Amino acid sequence: MSTAAIVLAAGSSTRMGKPKQLLEWGDTTLLGHIVRSVLEWPVEEVWVVLGADADAVQEQVDFGDAGVLVNENYEEGIASSIRAGLDVLFRTSEARRALIVMGDQPDIGSEVPAGLIERAVESDKPVVMPKYRYERSNPVLVDRWLWERLMSLTGDSGAKGLIASHPEWVEEVRFDRLPPRDVDTALDYDEQRPRRIS
Repeated sequence: MSTAAIVLAAGSSTRMGKPKQLLEWGDTTLLGHIVRSVLEWPVEEVWVVLGADADAVQEQVDFGDAGVLVNENYEEGIASSIRAGLDVLFRTSEARRALIVMGDQPDIGSEVPAGLIERAVESDKPVVMPKYRYERSNPVLVDRWLWERLMSLTGDSGAKGLIASHPEWVEEVRFDRLPPRDVDTALDYDEQRPRRIS
């Protein structure tokens, strides 16, 4: 059963004040780093959903072998990007699972997606989520039969509400590490960005 990854990177970076997708991150950009990492995960295809500043992001980010699509309705919130990504998979992909990845969380270790996919093979539940030391977080793996339900979502809360209302759907995989942090503000960036070694 193949797995596709959808990287959600359509937001307008309001709190950062400039496109966070393009922040310098080591030898690349924040989004370039995340896409590079996801392409190394045990997935068969990767799609990146853009929205705000899409032209500049496409010009400046190296997407490698990842597919790119633009969500024209990105201002509606994260649900619109989930819909856009799943729509592409419905139309073009044979994947049976989708790994939904946040485009502003750069420190997800490779053991996390590998562990989620391994558990999904063994489990009959349609959602597999990481449980870090004290909370559930991202990325989230969803079975294809649930995609249609996810495509009915609206607003900026993503799939959290739907999943929370159906605990019987969820398989948790525990990881002994802190949950991934978003890069939303200048302080987040300063605290998390890679430091150059002089």
